[in-house]
Amino acid sequence: MNDTLPRIRDFLEQTGHPFEILPCDPELADTAVFCEHYAVALENSANAILVRSKTGDEKFVVCVLLATDRLNTNHTVRKKMGARKVSFASADETREITGMEIGGVTPLCLPDDLPIWIDNAVMQCEYVVLGGGNRSSKLKVDPQVLLLQPAVEVVVALAKRR
Repeated sequence: MNDTLPRIRDFLEQTGHPFEILPCDPELADTAVFCEHYAVALENSANAILVRSKTGDEKFVVCVLLATDRLNTNHTVRKKMGARKVSFASADETREITGMEIGGVTPLCLPDDLPIWIDNAVMQCEYVVLGGGNRSSKLKVDPQVLLLQPAVEVVVALAKRR
């Protein structure tokens, strides 16, 4: 698997927005574990989850939501995808489509034709901590950098507050 971090770093440097690359023990890469171990607020951590349609044409979308929230798969995501059923993509599908491992998926520098839907609550944060493109780093970024991706859309009620 290629390490996407150099490409992501280049992208972030070109945005002009401040960012930090945070080292992470790969065993602690899952969001809740990472936040607890490294004392990062869940309210400022975002997950990037690959969702797939289970019926009709095969479609994939990356959904970005705060770690404190739950993806609204059965309503917002399903309806917006135009599918009767949707599910989280498998680890193999995630690796194949994003080039990244679960626990390290970032919405930055994904394939141009892969839709990225961002819950509107993410955009209200002063900063968000995202996967670093691998399980050994995280990214602390201004959420505005997410809007610089192709095929990106901010979606109201993409996630539900827990």
